[in-house]
Order: sequence, then C-alpha cells, then structure tokens
Amino acid sequence: MTLTQTPAAGILTLPAAGTTWPTVYGLDLSLNSTGISNGLTADALIPKQLTGHDRLEFHRRSVHERIPDETSLVVMEGPAMSVGYRPGVEEMTYLRGLVKHDLWRRRIPVAICNPQHRIIYATGAANPAKNYPTSQRKTAAKGMVRDAVVERYAVPCEGRGRYDQADAVILAAMGLHWLGYPLAILPDTHRRALEGVAWPEQVPAVAA
Repeated sequence: MTLTQTPAAGILTLPAAGTTWPTVYGLDLSLNSTGISNGLTADALIPKQLTGHDRLEFHRRSVHERIPDETSLVVMEGPAMSVGYRPGVEEMTYLRGLVKHDLWRRRIPVAICNPQHRIIYATGAANPAKNYPTSQRKTAAKGMVRDAVVERYAVPCEGRGRYDQADAVILAAMGLHWLGYPLAILPDTHRRALEGVAWPEQVPAVAA
C-alpha cells in the first residue's frame, strides 16, 4: 500500500506520505459484523438481515472485494477455544474456511492469530480487565482494545462494529510488524504476542 497521510501523533515509525509499504489486512470474521482493516483505516461488514448461506456469501464476497490480489498478507483471528460448541460455531467454521480458501486461490498468504494474542498486542496483557467484575470483563477488554487502537494508531472505530474494527486494526498491525514494518514502537509486553501467531511457512518477499 502507498501511504497518503502524514503520521498521527501516536504513531512513531510511520514513514512520510508516498512511501510504499506491503499491503496487509486484518480480518476479524464474525457472522454479524466482520472487522476489516489495512492498519490505516477500518470498516465493519454488516450483513443486516441475511442468514444462512446468504450471510456466508455476503461475507465471502465482501472480503474478496475489499482485499486486492496483490495483498502481501492477511492476518485472520482464529477461534476462541473457550467458547465450546454453541450455536453459530459450525457456521463460523464454514465462514473461516470459505474466506481462507478464497485467499488461497488468489495465492495470498494467511496468518491465524488467536484472540488472546491479539489482546496482548493491543494492551500488553492477556486479561487486561481482570480487576473488573467477572460479568464485565469481556466488554471492558473490548473497550480497552478499541481505546488502544484510537490512541496508538489514530484509526476511528465507531458505531455498531467498533470493536470488530479495532480488532482488525490490531491484526493488521501485527502482520505489518511481523513483516518488518511496525506501525508503532511497542514494549516487549506487547511484542511477545507475535510469537503466538501461526504465521505462513513461506515468508512474503516484502519481509525486511
């Protein structure tokens, strides 16, 4: 991607406008609101009233249209192992498979990041809301990730899909960091999250 904006206040390593960086996308797949980001902007793909195969096709097609063929890397959020087998899990498995296969057909490398490591990269802790009441921890942690994205990367994350947008920004930032193009200087508490990602075996040629 070619950067067309000047560095934001919280970004320490973003080069001058016009500099070409690898194109990396973060994908926080969800049946109701898929977050997608290239690290500089973010959006939420919301299927509204669609269900079943129509909803799966909406997400597959929308992701395909947003991610160009020349993309260097896509970082997808993997399943949360703690959720067990509950309604929607099987459909989410289909969705991940559809998107991954479509990216494979276009020869776009894919990395899989579990939710815990995405939170660590954003906040420095796997459970940043541990001091909150148990019933509030999940929502509080989502807010902390969103706040980190807005403050560190100056990417607005608003509306119904704000948490999905923020998650996608973090995933894109992790991919850029792994390729040698970190958007921000982070401490070891955050960087350690990169070690827990299932990166593609073949490193894209853009890696520094």
